[in-house]
Amino acid sequence: MAKEIKPQDTSRAAAYELWMKAPNPMVTFFKTLDVTNLIKTSRKKRLKFNMLLDFCIGKAAASVKEFYILPVGDKLIQYDTLAVNTIVKNKTGEVNSCDISQSDLLEKFNEEYLKYTVLVAENCADRDLSAESMVIGTSAIIDTEIDGAVGMNSGIFNNPFIIWGKYRKKLFRYYLPISFQFHHTQMDGAHAGRFLKNLQNEINQVQ
Repeated sequence: MAKEIKPQDTSRAAAYELWMKAPNPMVTFFKTLDVTNLIKTSRKKRLKFNMLLDFCIGKAAASVKEFYILPVGDKLIQYDTLAVNTIVKNKTGEVNSCDISQSDLLEKFNEEYLKYTVLVAENCADRDLSAESMVIGTSAIIDTEIDGAVGMNSGIFNNPFIIWGKYRKKLFRYYLPISFQFHHTQMDGAHAGRFLKNLQNEINQVQ
């Protein structure tokens, strides 16, 4: 469920005044994650790496309350639930967007991920949960290694967004540089830093 809230009734009131009309209110953090445990879990259980990372992203965000408030247009919208977006190559070779509801249960998240990415690929139609959930965007550029990416400030899509490329092997461990873009009205750097710390913890614990 999504509902409009008054900025002055939230902890983001000052940020709303400062950043809602700023020319570029988006902030991007870069971080290198140790994804060794995700690689091991992916191979052991034959699970998709990107699904596992999306699952960890959702779990890491769920404990940061700022993720549940998003600037949409000139309004602040509060959500009860989160979703993680993934980009799907459809049967024509083009891409579609697929939102997966956040879950604390890996089996449930994986089941929905497999079900809906297949449907989106076959139907060539986006699955959009933005009317009911705050959606965390992701983009996996798996054909090349990247150090990070700065997303666009469209003024329309204000959702937090994570981009990554190929993971890298160094000695016996695997590392993945990511970029995390967020709207400054939604959260401050400390909140983003807490999310990224949570994300590494979730990656280390998934099994």
